Amino acid sequence: MHRALLSLALLSLLVPAFAEDSPPAAPIDRHALVSRHHPTLTRIDPASPFMVGNGNIAFTADITGLQTFQEQYSQLVPLMTQAQWAWHSFPNPGGYTYESSLVPIDIRGTTLRYPWLHDWSQASRPNIAWLRENPHRFSLGRLSLLLRSADGEEARFEQLRGTSQTLDLWRGALLSRFEFENEEVRVETRMHPDLDMLIVTLRGAAIAAGRLGVTLRFPGVATQLNPDPADWSHPKRHRTSIRHRDTRTLSLERNVDSTRYYAIAAADCDVTFTERGPHAYDILPTARQDVMTVMILFSPDSSRTDLPDSANARNAVTDHWQRYWSAGGMVDLSGSTDPRATELERRIVLSQYLMAVNASGSLPPQEEGLFSNSWNGKFHLEMHLWHAAHFAAWGRSQLLERSMGWYQQQLPAAKARARDMGVRGAWWPKMVGPEGRESPSTINPFIMWQQPHPIFLAELIYRDQHRPATLQRYRELVFETAEMLASAVHLDTKHDRYVLGPPIIPAQEVFPPLSTFNPAFELEYFRFGLETAQRWRERLGAQREPHWDKVLAKLSPLPQQDGLYLPTESSPQFWSEARAQRCSTGRTDAQCLNRDHPSFLGALGLLPGTSVDRDVMRRTLRTVESDWDLRQTWGWDHPLMAMTATRLREPEKALQFLLTDSANFQFGQAGMTPRAHLETNAGTVKYQRVAETYFPSNGGLLLAVALMAAGWDGEESPTPGFPENGKWKVKVEGVRSLP
Repeated sequence: MHRALLSLALLSLLVPAFAEDSPPAAPIDRHALVSRHHPTLTRIDPASPFMVGNGNIAFTADITGLQTFQEQYSQLVPLMTQAQWAWHSFPNPGGYTYESSLVPIDIRGTTLRYPWLHDWSQASRPNIAWLRENPHRFSLGRLSLLLRSADGEEARFEQLRGTSQTLDLWRGALLSRFEFENEEVRVETRMHPDLDMLIVTLRGAAIAAGRLGVTLRFPGVATQLNPDPADWSHPKRHRTSIRHRDTRTLSLERNVDSTRYYAIAAADCDVTFTERGPHAYDILPTARQDVMTVMILFSPDSSRTDLPDSANARNAVTDHWQRYWSAGGMVDLSGSTDPRATELERRIVLSQYLMAVNASGSLPPQEEGLFSNSWNGKFHLEMHLWHAAHFAAWGRSQLLERSMGWYQQQLPAAKARARDMGVRGAWWPKMVGPEGRESPSTINPFIMWQQPHPIFLAELIYRDQHRPATLQRYRELVFETAEMLASAVHLDTKHDRYVLGPPIIPAQEVFPPLSTFNPAFELEYFRFGLETAQRWRERLGAQREPHWDKVLAKLSPLPQQDGLYLPTESSPQFWSEARAQRCSTGRTDAQCLNRDHPSFLGALGLLPGTSVDRDVMRRTLRTVESDWDLRQTWGWDHPLMAMTATRLREPEKALQFLLTDSANFQFGQAGMTPRAHLETNAGTVKYQRVAETYFPSNGGLLLAVALMAAGWDGEESPTPGFPENGKWKVKVEGVRSLP
């Protein structure tokens, strides 16, 4: 007896000693991980150019590193310079107001007014068109190579030889080279991290010969805003004024209708600024040298009059991106033998870069980020989660917080909107510009799944930071949003339960607003929002809000039929009708309901699913795989399905969803994904590209990988979204678990 106790005592001493002597796991070699995914082009990819940016401004470059040969690219790829602050409105001589778009609707005996279009033909009405189009984003300017042959002719694209371009992700530098008339030209393109300033370094003998420089041009704003709002055909409709010019600096003021902004061009050597026509300036050095740096600062105000030293500016870019990659989350799959690991890791790294460039600015981003325009450049608040939630999950919540300020700024307007809609708290719109005015639509006024977003995003920020100051910073935003969630549902006295809608259109936008109620995902999301807001009250030392608990206790259960979850309770025959229509085997008409987002899966996956029956959800996921028209999905649908599979502990399924071969989930050389619609023409089903990128795909992938790599509350497996079959070696640093 004593000998056994002694052996146990000795063992208890040896085990911790052995653990202390075990070498810690080697940290991820972040430089090596990022560098092995530097994308390289040796010829133009007309659908997938590279970008540089800082979240508030971005520059899309062609194979020369600038914006020289637009004609070589798809019409869906405008080579633009867009900033989060750059918005323009056409004149409004008709005095069109938001109120003119409102339509009275009887909601359970109360008349409420919505900016609703009964059908899309009404969008052509002058007041509706103006409200939908304004304000809109525009392109600040275009910087292209000024390259001339020995006989003085401007270079044509077909004269370039040996083109090569690499995006150095680790340093945030786009490195381009080519040969022209047997001379090498090198171009380095960067965007300053703190200033909205492009930094371009040219190298080549043609500089000393006076044949290589840059041209800065400014467009107006076209009446056709999507995907390229630049108007090069009406120079008299805008104005460019010189404020200052010397041997190294050109300071300009731009006026487009009532929009005013400023640009400063500065060189690190003496140059000439030669006007080559309206709104265009050639910049060439005056001394014989083979290298020069030109910086272009864009700004909404005129306070800045000088630019930093060019070497310091380049170093600032390098320091910024090395800090970005060295901090925050990282997932290393290099030890894996599964052949899919390399591609998944590539998508992760490129998505981290692209989202920092396009989605980390002062406003929620539009769906095409700063790459091109869609829906007139307005942002869709329901997409903000897919764009930016991953920042907090990957330990970079400060990048998400940049756009959270917009909600706080808009909180008074959101509260006024809630009062107009007969509820309390803060009501968040769907499709807006920085002013926060809802765009009239057949759909927009009734979308509701953006309502809990501020709570979800604030919770992820707190989980990353764990600071009392975070709770204080967002408490009003969280509580006013929760108050709206609790008052937007109505009590069904017959069944003693709270019901969501009508009117409502779920995230799956195929249901009529005035007869739809209790969409599954929205019900669970409202539940999550209220439960999370109650936890915030408890963290702050306050009592739980009784009315919120009352709603939680009586909120309708998730609708299901025949052992499957339904998209909405108002569509009890959904699955049988979908199977009867056989829409997943060729038809694409609007009567098919099993298309668009299978958003009900998000009740368990994106959300922790406190009210979800996992067996029912597992059968539902299987049915989506077999009966859904997966051709007609969007880029974030695949991460959504991967998250559901992960929470159901089906990691192989999760990987299949994240690496699926879908027209709307293709990751090009630059990491961007296209957006396409499925169309039928004379019986032939085909995809019609409508954009060359759709950033919710990238943000969704990162959020899904965070769940797969770091798990969720109560999950014991360290990497639950990866199979334990010996083929996956997953190293994770700095990724936060989800709720």
